[in-house]
Amino acid sequence: MTDPAEAKTIGFTPIYCSDNAMFHVSAGVPINVALAQASDFLFLAKALTEDAAYAKDTDRHAWAAHYLTAMGKALIDDVVKAVSPRPVWKSEKTAG
Repeated sequence: MTDPAEAKTIGFTPIYCSDNAMFHVSAGVPINVALAQASDFLFLAKALTEDAAYAKDTDRHAWAAHYLTAMGKALIDDVVKAVSPRPVWKSEKTAG
C-alpha cells in the first residue's frame, strides 16, 4: 500500500459532464491538497443546493452544485486509487 503522506493523485479519474468524460483529475497532486479541494467543492455544493431548495428562481444553483459534486467525487475517487493496494495477478505471484 502507498504511504498516504507521500501519495499523489494518479490522474486516471475522469470528470463527467452530460455523460461525457470532459475533464480529468491531474496526476501528481498531493492527496492532502486533493482532499482539501474536494471538501471545498462539496461544501459549496451543499450551500448551493440549500439555496436551490429554499429560494425562488435559483434552479441554476442546482446545476452548479451538480458539477461541483462531480468534481469532488472525481478527486476522492482518484485519491482512493492512489492509496489503495494494487491487486496482485496470478502471473505476478508466480514470477517472484
